[in-house]
Parts: sequence; C-alpha cells; structure tokens
Amino acid sequence: MRLRILIAVTHLLGAGHLTRSAALARALARAGHGVTLVSGGLPVPLVRLDGVETVQLPAVQVLGTDFGALLDPTGRPIGVETLARRRAMLVEILSRCAPDVVVTELFPFGRRGLAAEFLALVEAARARRPAPLVLASIRDVLVTPDQAGKVAATHERIARLYDGVLVHGDADLVPLDASWPVDAALSERLRFTGYIDEGASIPPASGPRAGIVVSGGSSAAGLGLYRAAAEAARLAPDRGWRILVGQRLPEAEFAALGAGLPQGTVARARPDFRALLSGAALSVSQAGYNTVVDLLVAGPRAVLVPFEAGRETEQRARAERLAARGLARVLPEAALSAPALLEAVAAGLAAPPPGAHGVDLDGAARSVAIIEALAAEAAPRRRAHRTRTSLGSDALRRALDAAADRGRTVPFWWRDDDAIARTPALDTLLALSESHRVPILIAAIPALAEASLADRLAGAPRHRIAVHGLSHANHAPPGAKPAEFGPHRPPAALIADAAEALRLARERFGPSLLPAFVPPWNRFAPDLEDALARLGYVGLSAAEGAAASEIARVDIHLDPVDWRGTRGLRDPDQLVGRLVRRIAEHPGAPIGLLTHHRVHDAEIWDFLDGLLAVLAPHPTVEVLGPQNLFGQDQERPRPSARRTLDAPA
Repeated sequence: MRLRILIAVTHLLGAGHLTRSAALARALARAGHGVTLVSGGLPVPLVRLDGVETVQLPAVQVLGTDFGALLDPTGRPIGVETLARRRAMLVEILSRCAPDVVVTELFPFGRRGLAAEFLALVEAARARRPAPLVLASIRDVLVTPDQAGKVAATHERIARLYDGVLVHGDADLVPLDASWPVDAALSERLRFTGYIDEGASIPPASGPRAGIVVSGGSSAAGLGLYRAAAEAARLAPDRGWRILVGQRLPEAEFAALGAGLPQGTVARARPDFRALLSGAALSVSQAGYNTVVDLLVAGPRAVLVPFEAGRETEQRARAERLAARGLARVLPEAALSAPALLEAVAAGLAAPPPGAHGVDLDGAARSVAIIEALAAEAAPRRRAHRTRTSLGSDALRRALDAAADRGRTVPFWWRDDDAIARTPALDTLLALSESHRVPILIAAIPALAEASLADRLAGAPRHRIAVHGLSHANHAPPGAKPAEFGPHRPPAALIADAAEALRLARERFGPSLLPAFVPPWNRFAPDLEDALARLGYVGLSAAEGAAASEIARVDIHLDPVDWRGTRGLRDPDQLVGRLVRRIAEHPGAPIGLLTHHRVHDAEIWDFLDGLLAVLAPHPTVEVLGPQNLFGQDQERPRPSARRTLDAPA
C-alpha cells in the first residue's frame, strides 16, 4: 500500500523540529511512500530532504524565546497578509496532494501562535472525502503548560480532529506525562515510536578518543555556551577544544568568539558532526532532541548545559533523565561560566565512559510502521460506514415513496450552527449545499463573527444568517445544562443581550441577515420567547418544542453529531429511523436538519452527502429556503418535479 503523506512543520528558534520531521519524511520515502514536507520556518542548509517533495511557505521566525512575536526573515513583524497567504498555501497544497495521511509537527501541543493555519489545514483535511488520517508528531518532552486552558484546548482538538499522536521518544526514559498531563482519552491516541535517529552512520574509530567538542544547535540560542566555552579554551588551551557554532549566529559574534584562539578552534556547524563526536573524549552541548540522539549513538562522555531561557523546561527535563542513567553530567545554564565549565569538563573526563544505554533509537522505522498500520486499520472502517449509510438510504427512500403514494408533502429545511468565520469547513458546507441545491440558515455568533463570514456569504444569497445568541457564553450554574439565555439569569439581562445580539448582527452581516433568533444549545427561558418579536426578531428556531405565541417558530429534529459520546457520527441507522418515524407520524410537518460544520469529521460529511442525495431530489420533498421559514417571503416557485423554495432566479 503506497500512501501519500503530507507533513507540516514550522521551526521558529532552532532547526530541531525541521530536522526530526525531515528524518521522518526520508524514512517514509525510503519505504516507498510519496511524501510532501511543507516547511514554514527559515531554510536550513544542513537538513537533508532527499527523496522528499518540499514546499517552503513564506518563512517566519522568532528572536529569543518570545514565541508570540512572529517575525519575517528580515526581523520585521509578520503581517496579516502573509499569515493569510500561508494558510491559503497549506489548504491548496492539501488539495493538490490529496494525501492519505496528514501529519502536523508539534501542533496542537505547541505553535499556538500559528493555530489558525494548522487548524485550516486539519479542518480542510477532515472535510475531504475520503478523509485522510490526521496525526500529530511530537518530541519526547514538551514545554510544561502554565495554564489549564491550554491543556483543555489541546485535548479538545486532539479528540475532535486527530486520529493519533506519534510520540518520538522512549517512554521508559521519559514518559510523556513527565511534561504534559495525559488523561485517558489522550492516552488511547498515543503511539511511542522511539527516538528518531537523524544522523549518519559512524566510521570505525581510528584511535583513542581525544579533545572536546562543543555544540549549541543551529540558532543563536547557544551563544552563552559558546562564549563560556571560548573563554574556557583560552584558560585551558591544552584540552583540544573544537567549538561548533550555529549557522544563524551573526558573523560579528562568530569572529569575536574566535579572537585569540588557534585557527579552527571556533568553526561553523558541519555535516560530519557525529563523526567528530565519535572521536571526542567529551561533548559539551545543550540538551536538544537531535543532539541527545547524536550523543546516544556516538557515545562520548557528556556535559549538558540545557537551554532554559524564558519558560523553556524541555532540555532540562531531558538532561536530568540522562544524568540519572549515568549518561551525562548537568551544568545548569544559570550557573554557566568559564570556570564552572572547566570544572564540569574535568569531572566529565574523569568519569567512567558511558555504558550501554538501552534507549530505543529505532523511531524512524517504527514511525513508518505505525503510520502504515493506522492507515490499514482505517480503510475497512470507511468501507463499512459507506455500506451502512447506503442501507439506511434505502429505508429513507421507501418512507418517502410511501408518503408520495398517499399524496403527502415532506417539507425539509437545513440549519447550521456556530459560524464565526470563513474556514475550509464552511466552504465544504456551502459546496455540499450547492451540489444538492439545499439552502441553509446559518446561525452565526455575532460577538465572535469575523468579517470573512459576511464576505463569504454575500456571494451566496440563497443562504441567510440567523442570530446565534450573543457570544455563545454559558451562564448556567455548575451542574446545570449549558445555556446562554436560560432561566438562570434575570429576564432583563436576557432581553438586553438579545437586543445587543440583533444590533451586532445587523451591523456585521448586513443584507445577509435574516433576523431569526437561534439560542445556543437550543435552550432559552420562556420569558424571552414573546419578547423577541418586540425586539425586532421575525422568528425563533430551537429544538423541537411547543409553538410560540407571538413569533414564528421553526425547530430542528435531526442532529447527526454524537455530542455525549464520540463527538463523531451517531449511529446512521438510528438517525434514518428517526427521520422515517417523523415522516410517518407527522405527515406534512417540516423536518429540520441541524449541523455544526466546525466539528464535522469525514463520516459526518459522508452521511450528510448521502442523506441529501436521497431527500433533495425526491418529488415529494419540499425544500424550504431560509426566507420561507418565518413568513418573510411567500413567493413560491412554479411547480416542478422538485419543489424547492427560495430557488435561484
């Protein structure tokens, strides 16, 4: 089985994320798969990408550890236009590659500043039919989150959008919960691969180990280590120092480091780094992922000075695990100086050489095997789903035929909730609507809505926007079902928020607005219902309930999302059974379909496609457009084999 695989990675400070992703891409390519790697960071000359199609996005970087301030290659802040272009490129690449597997490196556990583009990619992937597997790829140790909300958001995205998480580490050395909270749901998705060994093979030793190799990664983050090592080399020149600095260190700093030292003592990083390590008596380095793998393979004595600026906890955690196994000594960055480094070097050289470490370094091959197994496992599930949907469609078709035989009409309409912006999922929703010629009442959240939503729907007049509460905030007390307009708040507050919601909706949506009220979670206080007409609303739509006294009400009856369980597709047989019963037990009554495009996975999209393919063209079905729901547009189309209200001219 040859797979098409898309890997998206953006490195911001060093090159470790790109190096690891490139090694995974090469391993997949060697196994015969077609791989496209999309890089969003600065180009790195020493990273090998042979056999892999590469695409470079407009590059971003950070300075220091301010990961919230994204900069372009010249050091200027990234503009919204550049970020929009990156998002569009990712979605276009997805469409062009049509991958079987999509891998996002670090996201959603990190790269929150680029969440919009990663979500655009993943949501577009989930909307494809058939949908690719979506996997996260993370290193052994993550930055420990400082807010519970970050953990909750990450876990929600994993549960909703991802099929698995590849952890490129050895759980016996560092379990993931040493740096990140792991609950039962996340634990089920974790797949430990072992460490990915990026480096080349080591040539046979030609003599005893000698000298000290100092390294600090590809960025300027190792400058403090380089300076301490250069000063230590001046104090103890007989140690045989070789200080390899990153390619991105400014030339002026590079020249200053080498001042007064023998030529060649300070040099740029080089591709034979691992060979140098294999002959060194001691390595002095930070504790980045790829450096540590190099140390485990090459086997020198090691002094680790983990990078700890800002909130960085990753390298210290990894270094201490290695030190606990006798594989390295740790010199904290805060204690770094030339004398302290010389003391650590002396202790390191006097220590016995590291023995067999037993750490799993077969991560590249095992990652390939895991991806292949997950893809093979998913294939029959998709086939089984299509079979079940087809059988359910037969039952629905028979119910519609029976209604037609009795001369009955089956009115049908569609509402979609929680819209806030134009996204790939919204485009998929509208494309599905157009392909079946079923217009949608799109319930948008006024306080959260972006201009892109109104812009997108301005060109789609058959669809209209309804008012989905004010900000979709839950005001229910603990233990109660969530509600924004529930009976837990004073009636005056409910009316004030409903009035503000309508004001914002008119301001933001203009002619696309149909002033109908759709309460979040389909819950509202009875006192609010009669007040809506006085506020200027023309209708109300919620879950199935009693008719309103002063305002037109049209409710929904079928929601395909399993909100209390998997958050995927409910049992298709039960969904179709509910439709069949409604058609039989409520002849002539409208049937309302409710969807939530932002959370749909491939199975839900498939189900909707199959459902609409049966309902929309059936001669007994009357498709109701949004303007026909609340008596706003009584003009009806000329009779035809298919009754469709709000049809285009």
